[in-house]
Amino acid sequence: MAFNDALNMAGSYYAATAHRAPEHPRLTGEIDVDLAVVGGGCTGLSAALHAAERGLSVAVLEGGKVGWGASGRNGGQVIPGLRKGAVELTKAYGPERARALFVLALEARTLVCALIKRHAIDCDLHITGHLLAAVKDSDLRDMEEEVDCLGCVMDYHEAYLLSAADTRAQVASDYRGGLLDHSGGHMHSLNYALGLARAARAAGAAIYENTPAVGLAKGAINRLATADGAVRARMVLLAGDALLQGLEPEVNKRIMPVANYVVTTAPLPNAAELIPYDAAVSDSRFVVNYYRRTTDGRVLFGGGERYTPDPPRDIAAFVRPHLEGVFPQLKGVAIDHAWGGLVSITRSRLPHLGRRGEVYFAHGYSGMGVILSTLGGKLAVDAMLGDSEGFDLFASIAPPPFPGGVALRGPLHMLGMLWFALRDRL
Repeated sequence: MAFNDALNMAGSYYAATAHRAPEHPRLTGEIDVDLAVVGGGCTGLSAALHAAERGLSVAVLEGGKVGWGASGRNGGQVIPGLRKGAVELTKAYGPERARALFVLALEARTLVCALIKRHAIDCDLHITGHLLAAVKDSDLRDMEEEVDCLGCVMDYHEAYLLSAADTRAQVASDYRGGLLDHSGGHMHSLNYALGLARAARAAGAAIYENTPAVGLAKGAINRLATADGAVRARMVLLAGDALLQGLEPEVNKRIMPVANYVVTTAPLPNAAELIPYDAAVSDSRFVVNYYRRTTDGRVLFGGGERYTPDPPRDIAAFVRPHLEGVFPQLKGVAIDHAWGGLVSITRSRLPHLGRRGEVYFAHGYSGMGVILSTLGGKLAVDAMLGDSEGFDLFASIAPPPFPGGVALRGPLHMLGMLWFALRDRL
């Protein structure tokens, strides 16, 4: 947790504007439950909610504060689908399997919207579209192929190709064109996570904060040890994502923790002119810039890359050149909030779901976890209770381990990222 804690979540826009949340106790002593969940982010909270609603006793162990991992730090972009687009999925798995994966991923958006409505989660949800903006002409040609594949293979007709002029109407920056998905949008990530926690508690789940799991002993009854106690459970879900620390070494080999950095500007008088239709926007760079408006008239912007484990001393100064590169008209704008966080990626950039006996895991959303994480938690519970079709579909495309295992994945990934960043610039 130490590195993530150094990335100023307390100074984030989300923390500054979050709804008041109850404090959850530390676990002391030993307890017995049906399901023990490691991680109080959206994967773990979704699993806790769905399991408790179906009659299981549940304990969630969160090493810090609920929602203060990747779930409450991200860009808040609601993007239907997977990190691999329709064309890549079809080339990799064939049309039938690719469509099954894509349709399953679309359930994440439906699920999140339904939970927000059913549990009255106030999280500034705006289904105002997601725009993928093309930086190069070749990117726009790829997007044209993507729209065709979405329609012909996936039978998905919410995405449209935009010209440079049409893209300019969506965002006051220079792009070659774009792909607009009308089913996308954005929300307040932390308030969504806190809403899931409230719903899970109301359904009967117990949540423990400041209670990192420090050991896992597997057996007919699994035992998760903490500093001051333990949880005994027939089933375990590891939902710590980038913060999962060695509880299951085989799992850790397949994810890579990476840091991203985000800022919000001061409230702007012209925020609506910058993104007139309030879409969430990301661009086609390998190292993505992503941004959106907030309900109080700011621009929330994530961008830049860093290849060493230490965070920048001044996150605002680090992100500013990327913000001003997209919006030169914001040069010198005041930045009110700056923070970062760890997310996990996989080599395939597809989620990593699987199980070892009655120990399940769901993580590795590779930048798409805003809504996929909620689905991952639900699919794990479905599998625990006998309906494993969706879970097994994702498990069947488990990403390969990073070369060199946990020890070498960082240096090798750093070299790869340097290459792709150079390619972006060229």
